[in-house]
Amino acid sequence: MEYPDLYVRFIYYFNVDRDYYECHEVMEELWLEEGRNPLYQGLLQVAVGLYHFQNQNVSGAIKLMEAALEKLEDFPDEAMGIDLGRLTRETAAYLSKLHHYEQSPFPFYDLDILIKDPHLQAKVEECKNKHRDSYNS
Repeated sequence: MEYPDLYVRFIYYFNVDRDYYECHEVMEELWLEEGRNPLYQGLLQVAVGLYHFQNQNVSGAIKLMEAALEKLEDFPDEAMGIDLGRLTRETAAYLSKLHHYEQSPFPFYDLDILIKDPHLQAKVEECKNKHRDSYNS
């Protein structure tokens, strides 16, 4: 399967750079280009939820993660080369912790998108190498 460059960059920013703001930028562009695909919107919302929590906006994180799970629930466990089932389960667990944040605060932590397709993994590695090379130039 061929993956859009913006999708590959989203995975890179999510898993490698941990830049959830940039995740939002590239995925929103893809979401608009691809006819507002709910899978892309759900992935975007997971990233934005993490961005909000990272910036101490618990209510924003809850809102976005709830919306993300609603969008992603109808997709198969494996979609677009990733383990979407794992990501939705981990997002649901994160959301549950956020719902109890006032009683049980916890530090921000990242989620990972497990890549199942070796072709997608290779594309993300290429992206990683391009970014590394641009930093070393």
